[in-house]
Amino acid sequence: MVRKAATGNSSCTLTLPIPEPNVSANPSVVANSSGNEEFRRVPLERIIPNPQQPRQHFSEAALQHLAQSIRTQGVLQPLVVRQSGAEDYELIAGERRWRALKLLDAEDAPVIVRNIPDEAVLEVSLLENIQRENLTPIEEARSYRQLVEQYGYTQEVLARRLGKDRSTIANLMRLLHLTSPVQNDLESGRLTVGHARALLALPDETAQLHLRERLLRHGWNVRETERQVRTWLTRLPQAAKSDDPHSGSSSKPSTRLRPEIKALEDELARILGTRVALTYQNGRGSLRIDYHSLEEFERLYERLIGS
Repeated sequence: MVRKAATGNSSCTLTLPIPEPNVSANPSVVANSSGNEEFRRVPLERIIPNPQQPRQHFSEAALQHLAQSIRTQGVLQPLVVRQSGAEDYELIAGERRWRALKLLDAEDAPVIVRNIPDEAVLEVSLLENIQRENLTPIEEARSYRQLVEQYGYTQEVLARRLGKDRSTIANLMRLLHLTSPVQNDLESGRLTVGHARALLALPDETAQLHLRERLLRHGWNVRETERQVRTWLTRLPQAAKSDDPHSGSSSKPSTRLRPEIKALEDELARILGTRVALTYQNGRGSLRIDYHSLEEFERLYERLIGS
């Protein structure tokens, strides 16, 4: 139920059409067959936000839009909570809906109460929010990293649990190698995932920040950003691109890549999603593929062997 402020000498209330499962003998509680879940209506004031909520940014405009949707259609998906004390509940998933209901001055919310032990709260919260909430790419990537580092998940297990391709999870986690300003732009929506992936091919933070500044100033689309990154990599000092102990005397002048060889280098960088350095001279040379973590190495290994 939603309370509306009094106008003049009258007041009114608006009842939200909240879908509920079939109610048993007790109309306020419905237990599932396993006994580990219950459906209830819980006063909003009794719901405590999860301090380890993976979502860190809540757009006011998006919350207003969600509140309007709830006003007209009701809460289509109950919040997920667990009992906390005698009368309070800790929010596991659904903070956006909880905040939208507060904007509507709602009295209560439909919830699913789950019996979750303390040590599993964060794990369940992360999985629930990844599946149910519209997390930003960075929030989702951080959630994956937390599940991997704290709970020993592998990318393969996460992929099976979430119904996603392993490459999708690996590519999202690679976004955490971006500099903080680029990650912030991705969270705020100033940059897209396509822009971010293009910047990942750059060799260091200085290059990322320089191209980011130009990208935002000129409003490049993803294709133009990729082109600018390729141009930047082409202009790197040849000595840095031929860091090979078998390349011969350091005093020997470098030979600029022929156009067809440079095209191969660019194509390899695009396909592998990382920086590639190809050197060629007198019919021999070397190929260097950069990676920044063991997970990225595993991704490149799988891509190269075709598994």
